[in-house]
Amino acid sequence: MLRSRIIPCLLVHKKGLVKTVNFKDPKYVGDPINAVKIFNEKEVDELMVLDIDATVQDRMPNFELIKNLAVECRMPFCYGGGVKTVEHAKKIISLGAEKVALSSAALLNPEILKAIGNAVGVQSVVVVVDIRKKKLFGSHELVTHNAKRNASVKLIDFLKKINEIGVGELVVNSVDDDGKMTGFDFKLFDLVREHTEIPMTIVGGAGSLEDIKEAVARYKTIGVSAGSLFVFKGKYRAVLINYPSYEERKELYQLKF
Repeated sequence: MLRSRIIPCLLVHKKGLVKTVNFKDPKYVGDPINAVKIFNEKEVDELMVLDIDATVQDRMPNFELIKNLAVECRMPFCYGGGVKTVEHAKKIISLGAEKVALSSAALLNPEILKAIGNAVGVQSVVVVVDIRKKKLFGSHELVTHNAKRNASVKLIDFLKKINEIGVGELVVNSVDDDGKMTGFDFKLFDLVREHTEIPMTIVGGAGSLEDIKEAVARYKTIGVSAGSLFVFKGKYRAVLINYPSYEERKELYQLKF
């Protein structure tokens, strides 16, 4: 059985590391490269780095940042932000990232996922879906551009499409729980799990190691990602890069090693 991965999710805004709440009000928490150096020391499983400006500004991925991250990273990392073409993906992988993430581009043109998979390997293709509850009826909708736009495709229809195409991983991000640290929306993640067998990473809402432990227990082989949990400490949310110790991780993974 594959071991679950605990993945810090780093958001890059104006070249700095930030944390948001409901995808709004980015708070500066430090330099991305310095954060990576600290996570190296803590021997994290994997990193996810998302440039939240690229799609909004309609620009290419920040290849200089990717190169600098790759030089420092001693763990696998996934990069997303502005990826629209096969060439973008190939360059990101060539610079040292293990995975490349797409969101709005995949929603607009799912077939790009197949082309990128053929170019860099399906295992390196990650789809990020940002999901929030509709104000009426409690159903869910896909959003893009930092939750400023509604996607034209329905969630279940999109899941069916990427099932057909095949990708390495699906990152499910709960917009309503982003940055709140009040626990995961397992009903949302259960809904997604019902409609796809693609390896799934969940993000949005983790406030404690117990939340991560519950996620691992529910989904077994899964990536569990968090932002605020790994950059803030205490009820006053003081900025402090942190990560579970080796002993804590043994319990969270629920494996003997």
